[in-house]
Amino acid sequence: MSGQGPTPKTNGKAERFIQTALREWAYAVAYRNSDHRAAELPVWLHRDNWHPPHGSLKSKTPISRLGQSGDNLLRLHT
Repeated sequence: MSGQGPTPKTNGKAERFIQTALREWAYAVAYRNSDHRAAELPVWLHRDNWHPPHGSLKSKTPISRLGQSGDNLLRLHT
């Protein structure tokens, strides 16, 4: 039967992402208020996906897994 929902593997990945987000974004600093915390989420997501090499990805960034060609707009990132 297809489309049964998340697998244990994808659940584990989601749970790990949530733990990382809580540790490195949501509670990493004392935000002035919830709006300030929410405004910092896109900044953190960008940094987490584009910049640090991840050990589980053989020291590549998560965005590298998309296999973007040079003709893709994502290449314009600085």
